[in-house]
Amino acid sequence: MDELLIGSSLSALATGVGALPILFFKTVTHRWRDILLAFTAGIMMAAATFSLIPQALDDAAFPIVALGVISGMLVLTVLESAVPHIDLEHTRINVSMDKQALLILSAITLHNIPEGLSVGVSYSSDNPGLGGMIAFAIGLQNAPEGFLVALFLINQKVGKVTAFILATMTGAVEIVAAVIGFHLTALVEGLVPYGLSFAAGAMLFIVYKELIPESHGDGHARSSTFSFIIGLLVMIGLVQWLG
Repeated sequence: MDELLIGSSLSALATGVGALPILFFKTVTHRWRDILLAFTAGIMMAAATFSLIPQALDDAAFPIVALGVISGMLVLTVLESAVPHIDLEHTRINVSMDKQALLILSAITLHNIPEGLSVGVSYSSDNPGLGGMIAFAIGLQNAPEGFLVALFLINQKVGKVTAFILATMTGAVEIVAAVIGFHLTALVEGLVPYGLSFAAGAMLFIVYKELIPESHGDGHARSSTFSFIIGLLVMIGLVQWLG
């Protein structure tokens, strides 16, 4: 349990680490933004396909794993339908700045819930290194997300310190979700492979629906593709190293 709290806290606080540069810089080029997004997409892709799903298949039959992946995808679909998706930099919705900022924060916070669940169920698995590895992968994904949220708030005339605090708080929900995910799987042993595959489905949804399209939207598809592959290889190397 202590390892879970430490891992989930570090993963969640990575959002604040990513937002930290906003205290000193107000802009970031589209090219580097896209490269960061693609790199974290590669990290999450490898985590889902080389860690979460194989571990789930070791503990359960394919139908259970497939059901978990599909469930994760469907839950993210429902969340996206319930909370309007607003492009962090290209929004065209005609609402007041304050309401717009609130919608952005709500959407990012809700999207962090399945990430926290993936950390929790990973720590409850029989693989002792899986939890830390998934927490690390989620943390890498959180850092550029925190920067983008803080950057959006700065563009909405929010103070730099306030933007940093709010961006950091969007990641705090992951700690609560991680504890919930850990205890749900710990109570019912057979739920572990379902939870792992559920997390994989949620992560794959985020990669394909959010990160990859965002990283290819500004004409930097080639550098983003290279960055995605490098991120994938980095995570595969970590999988091998951590066993």
